[in-house]
Amino acid sequence: MKFREFKLTNLSVANKTTIYIFTVILVIFGFMQYDATPKEKFPEIVFPYFMVSTIHPGTSPADMENLITRPIEKQLKGIDGVKHINSNSIQDFSSIFIEFELTADEMQADPVHQPFR
Repeated sequence: MKFREFKLTNLSVANKTTIYIFTVILVIFGFMQYDATPKEKFPEIVFPYFMVSTIHPGTSPADMENLITRPIEKQLKGIDGVKHINSNSIQDFSSIFIEFELTADEMQADPVHQPFR
């Protein structure tokens, strides 16, 4: 009984060093091409979501909501382009998720950060 051999496989097994060098050259060429690709093909995507997190140890959820979360929400609602605000207050921690309109500029949210830094 005659076995069929696949010549490319036999050639690869016989010349392991050549195959390794070819693979390394191919990987290096791929990195060079990735680096040379213009930025227009990979545009920067900006998601219109921001998250504000506050930590205040020793504060109950009710106090976190009344003393910290609501005043921040009040300031955030005054910004143009805000589509939706969702907040969550738990023991010692508060998080506020802000969704902006797609037409809102990213820099429009920067004044939000200034009073709380």
